[in-house]
Amino acid sequence: MATVALNNLTKQYGNGAITAVKDLSLDIADGEFLVLVGPSGCGKSTALRMIAGLEEITGGEVSIAGNVVNDVHARDRDIAMVFQNYALYPHMSVFDNMAFALQIAKLPTAQIEQKVNEVAAILQLEPYLKRRPGQLSGGQRQRVAMGRAIVRQPAVFLMDEPLSNLDAKLRVQMRSEIARIQDRLGVTTIYVTHDQVEAMTMGDRVALLKDGMLQQVDTPSNIYDRPANTFVASFIGSPAMNLFHAHLGQKTANGAPMQLGSHSLQVPATAFEQRPELENYVGREIIAGIRPEDMEDVQLRPDHPKDQTLSAKVILAEALGSDNIIHLDFDAKMAEVIDPDTLSDISKSLDKESVGICVARFDAKSKLQTGEIAEVTVDCERLHFFDAESGLAVARK
Repeated sequence: MATVALNNLTKQYGNGAITAVKDLSLDIADGEFLVLVGPSGCGKSTALRMIAGLEEITGGEVSIAGNVVNDVHARDRDIAMVFQNYALYPHMSVFDNMAFALQIAKLPTAQIEQKVNEVAAILQLEPYLKRRPGQLSGGQRQRVAMGRAIVRQPAVFLMDEPLSNLDAKLRVQMRSEIARIQDRLGVTTIYVTHDQVEAMTMGDRVALLKDGMLQQVDTPSNIYDRPANTFVASFIGSPAMNLFHAHLGQKTANGAPMQLGSHSLQVPATAFEQRPELENYVGREIIAGIRPEDMEDVQLRPDHPKDQTLSAKVILAEALGSDNIIHLDFDAKMAEVIDPDTLSDISKSLDKESVGICVARFDAKSKLQTGEIAEVTVDCERLHFFDAESGLAVARK
């Protein structure tokens, strides 16, 4: 097992014209499962390839088990990589694909058979050892690719979007499979994905990148509950957090009123207790963040405080069975969402100068339909606040 340390890791192309990764510093603990996540082109796969030795490093250092490996060949770094396209040898059987690295290392035949059979049992591949990759499903091929990495018993696993070629149901199954195997083996793992659901469900910690720069690294729960800036807030969560420009009114013992377009919400006193810096925004513009899951149909919560409810027209109601996604006509000014991938399709299709979109996740018991006026509760204890100029979060204690 081994630690991995990235110290100001930088990758540039075209004599510095393009910076794919900029001053990336991370410390990955022995046995940790770290997920690198971010939109396409953010530099996450480039960073992984530099760790693997497949991409030349422009600046900074990569250390594995305390040793700087910048000038160490990929084959000598004691890492194993699982690729998006599996990279299996089509003419070889499953057994030979998994055994190939051990055969190159000239291990005794009996030892090779023992290692491959042990790993095949872990991955439930025993019935398929004599088959070739073309005779396997996508999920089975992905397990073979993992098996080939596991049999080498490397110090570090590197996984580059290994589930992106699988269908949705199989991705869910393989997510839990990979997490289970990593936990059982205890091998330090760095996993790259653009899928925030994978990141949140699999990683011990999540590192979120944008334009080659680290935005935040923390546990999944802290990234969700305490996003560092508006980009993190808008990227993590599905549907994405609603972000609006708001004006914070004068504070009283009960909190302070907050105006969002024609809508008003009472920010409770506890919000100021949790965020002492929020006092500095009284009488000023601020960005308010509301998670869709912190909103509900008032018909299902009739006792909710009246000063923490909103009224808006339903412009789209999506019944998902387990819950309802409600798109509301909202005249508050939407804060800039830096990454357009986080906008819902309905937001993309409408003129945001004439209409704001607020997305809520209601209980399936709600019967609201498109075109109706919705009375919506907001859990104001769970509001998020960001500086209107920098986009940085107003920190909580």
